[in-house]
Order: sequence, then structure tokens, then C-alpha cells
Amino acid sequence: MRRTAFLIALSIAGRVALAQHSSEPSCAHHAKVDERGDHVMGFDHTKTTHHFRLSRSGGSIEVSANDPEDTSSRDAIRGHLAHIAGMFAEGDFDAPMLIHDRVPPGVPTLKRKKASIDWKFEEIPGGGRVRITTKDAAALAAIHEFLRFQIEDHGTGDSTEVSDRTARPN
Repeated sequence: MRRTAFLIALSIAGRVALAQHSSEPSCAHHAKVDERGDHVMGFDHTKTTHHFRLSRSGGSIEVSANDPEDTSSRDAIRGHLAHIAGMFAEGDFDAPMLIHDRVPPGVPTLKRKKASIDWKFEEIPGGGRVRITTKDAAALAAIHEFLRFQIEDHGTGDSTEVSDRTARPN
């Protein structure tokens, strides 16, 4: 009986140690993404909230300042999102590559299909949004692949399922 209890306890302890060890690289990776992101995006990730949403026509990238009075973060967000909307429309995905330290999934197709994708920046209270739309099936799949990667790598907890809404109402 004691031997069985000991083996069960040992098994549980091993699983806990393995789970903690396997999450360490993930935590270190997210910390590096945040650090590089702060530099590339020009604002502090701890003062902002990112959302990546998938829709039937594409999706959206949305960032807002956590404090409605933080006009410095709001303005930096708007500048960054307007800038990347233009870059992405031209097929330039250097910013996400610098932040994530690799080419995000979907980018090769997004570059090839750039003429069939609309990247539209818009201001929202506290920040900005880039609406991404297309009627091209391959481009749509690449947009969803790219956004799912962003959700995972930024750890936003956003749904990876396609929704009828691109973003929450203002």
C-alpha cells in the first residue's frame, strides 16, 4: 500500500516538474516577443491590449491603451498600426519577423497575394485597428494562419475560430 502511494506521488511530482520545465521555454519566448515588440512597435505592451480576430472575409488586428487617458500609448498605437497597414499592403512583413524572430506562418502567401488583400487602418477609442479583407480563398487561409500565429505568439487568448464579427463594436 505504501509503495503504491509512493509511486503515485512520484509520478505526480514528475509530471508537475515536467510541466514546469516545458513551460519555461514558452515563458522565455513570450518575454522575448514582448521585449522585441516594445522596441519595434514603439509602445509598452504592459500598457496596451492586443486582439487578433478572424472573420469570414479576413480578420483584424486591434490594439488599445489600457488607460483611456494614456494618449501617448494611444498615439503610438495609431502610428504603428497605420504604418504596418501600409507595409503589409506592399508585401513588407519585416516588423512581425523582427518581433517574432521568424517568418510568421502565412506570410509567403500574403506577399504573393498582396494585390487581393485590403489592409485598412482605422482609429478606435484608445487605439487603432487594421481590418484585413479579401475575396481570394488562398489569401483568406493565409490571413487566418497569420492571425492564429499572432494569437498564440502574443498569448492574447483570442479565439482562433472564424467569427461573423471582425472586431467588437466601438
